[in-house]
Amino acid sequence: MISQQKKLRVLMLYDFPLKGGGSGAYVEYLAKRLLDTKRYEVGVASPDKHIIDPRLQHFFLKLPQVPVFIGRPGLERSKRYSQLSASEIATLYASFIQEALRVVGEFRPEVIHVHHMMVNAWVANFIRSVYGIHYILTCHGSDLFAIMQDKRFFRLTREAMRGADAITAVSGDTRSKLLKLFGGEFRGKTRTIPGGIRASMFPEIMPPRTRQKIVSLYGLPSSKIALFTGRLISEKGVEYLIMAASKIHGHVVIAGDGPQKKILALMIKERKITNVTLLGQIDYEALIKLYYVADVFISPSVWDEPLGLTIIEAMAAGKPVVVTRRGGVTMAVKDGVNGFFVRSRNATDIASEVNKLFANPALAEKMGRKAREVVLKRFTWAEIAKRFEPVYRRASY
Repeated sequence: MISQQKKLRVLMLYDFPLKGGGSGAYVEYLAKRLLDTKRYEVGVASPDKHIIDPRLQHFFLKLPQVPVFIGRPGLERSKRYSQLSASEIATLYASFIQEALRVVGEFRPEVIHVHHMMVNAWVANFIRSVYGIHYILTCHGSDLFAIMQDKRFFRLTREAMRGADAITAVSGDTRSKLLKLFGGEFRGKTRTIPGGIRASMFPEIMPPRTRQKIVSLYGLPSSKIALFTGRLISEKGVEYLIMAASKIHGHVVIAGDGPQKKILALMIKERKITNVTLLGQIDYEALIKLYYVADVFISPSVWDEPLGLTIIEAMAAGKPVVVTRRGGVTMAVKDGVNGFFVRSRNATDIASEVNKLFANPALAEKMGRKAREVVLKRFTWAEIAKRFEPVYRRASY
């Protein structure tokens, strides 16, 4: 129970390294914001030795392997969950239980917050059965993708959902898919709490000197810039942005890494495209500055993106966005208000909407202001942490 005298001990139980994906950023920034309130002690348990904040208690989970739901930078050689044998699933589950029990013994949490509805959710259900520690689940969307691909994971996940005090989903679309897959019995305990940004990291304007520094650092031209950032995996649809590039009246910048990077570079070479720059992976501080340098942000995703964090970040920097109407993006983007929707797998649509914004700076600026207003009102970690407080409070009784 939360009180003024006693801090609530919350353990974030995560199944990937924290860097490299939107769910990892969700864990990191929610944990930091909870610490900022001074009402929590927070531990983070994951298969990652990286220390994200000295105020957090970090616990490394030593696992036999780290499978993925979809492609993920840093885990290019990892198997997808659908590729695991029965023996591999059993070994992973047993190892995760053993490691999680060690962490529980050291940290002694009052609430466990599980991120993803897979092995770590099964483990939390086991821990509650044995130790009586309550837990909540957060569905990030890509976990559902893996379960829909392979029903071997369905039953254990459903049991974990039944044992949870509450379930949250990062978008309304993800919540709908979750309930459709597992049934209406979970409707009452499932709510939508999206990810977001730290408002202090996104000032209203960036000094011209900083802009010029970034432009010079990466050798960018003085023309209009359309930006994509994120994992270079097939689900992101970046190849359609490259196909659109020859029709875009400006420069296309792609920041990120992943298994598709070589394929995309070959596309650029074979098509003799001269207005695309592949930056590769850049650090987060530089990435934020890059949002401000860009004139338009593009997310050409071809799968149901739960709610792309990079879209929210670009909007926080005051940029209009051109995105496919896939997944949870409609929570933040309103067509013609703070961005434009384009058809999936359609390079012509991408080029048309980007050029419309390039040709009309006043429209781009107006839409960018609307984009920033939406994010500061609904998608900051301060606001999101407030929404988790009653969830933790009920689970801690």
